[in-house]
Amino acid sequence: MQPIGVARAVEEFLDHLEHGRGLSAHSIRAYNGDLDNLVAFVRQRVDGEPDASGLDLDTLRDWLWASTEQGLARATIARRSASARAFTRWMHESGRIDTDPGLRLRAPKAESRLPRVLTSPQIGGVLDSLAAGAVSGDPVALRDLAVVELLYGSGLRVGELIGADLPDVDLERLTVRVLGKGAKQRVVPFGVPGAAALGRYLTEGRPTLAARPSADPRAFFLGRTGKRLGTRSVYALVARLLEPLPGSGPAGPHTLRHTAATHLLDGGADLRAVQELLGHASLGTTQIYTHVSTERLRESYRSAHPRA
Repeated sequence: MQPIGVARAVEEFLDHLEHGRGLSAHSIRAYNGDLDNLVAFVRQRVDGEPDASGLDLDTLRDWLWASTEQGLARATIARRSASARAFTRWMHESGRIDTDPGLRLRAPKAESRLPRVLTSPQIGGVLDSLAAGAVSGDPVALRDLAVVELLYGSGLRVGELIGADLPDVDLERLTVRVLGKGAKQRVVPFGVPGAAALGRYLTEGRPTLAARPSADPRAFFLGRTGKRLGTRSVYALVARLLEPLPGSGPAGPHTLRHTAATHLLDGGADLRAVQELLGHASLGTTQIYTHVSTERLRESYRSAHPRA
């Protein structure tokens, strides 16, 4: 067996994730960050460049212990453990090492937290404020209203939203075609208010942004310079909108996805239909929203019932 350095093995593993498994850029960045940290840790323990064959279970356990001593959250340590197990399993299956040292690697379970969900009045207020800002016809305001309408109306991931091209949005059928995790394509519906916002952006807002010298001719959503709208811009937009609202937890685009799923279940939607809408590979992932709906029911009961 030809020896291979750990750093080189990580590069080949990331290439496999991108081209062999079609993982999203976000997922690959997460793996990259975790495994770069592992490589740096191993380099501190050996002279020269560490060899992949020297990566054993004790080293992996020590790495997770060091992560714990740094005060990292249990969720982060659990993710690092999962990254290491996927990496060592791939090395073993591809013949780069004789045994899989991550097979018995364990990490603390991530803390179970229910996702942040906006109430119907809260999301209604957000959309009303965006609609009021779009009355002037400002192209960015029109775009922002369309972005939030689509995020909430279809429960899209931010990467799916910004990856949409002009032919992907069908205003007649009220659907958008997106490329989800694992390079899986699906067609997702949106509502009439969303169609109105998307249509107005397309006819009144996008042409101004598309006139910029560096404009992307295919992208549906454009930034101020005309290039495809970026993830960071969408995060900044949603964070600004959610900042004044009560509630704890993350304030990003995924909050709108959580909100859409929970409101669908609250309204009586079938769990498998919600799974299909969100593009979840496992029904178990979608079931978290049934717990959210139950918790919302408990809160309503405690605050409203005289015998609570």
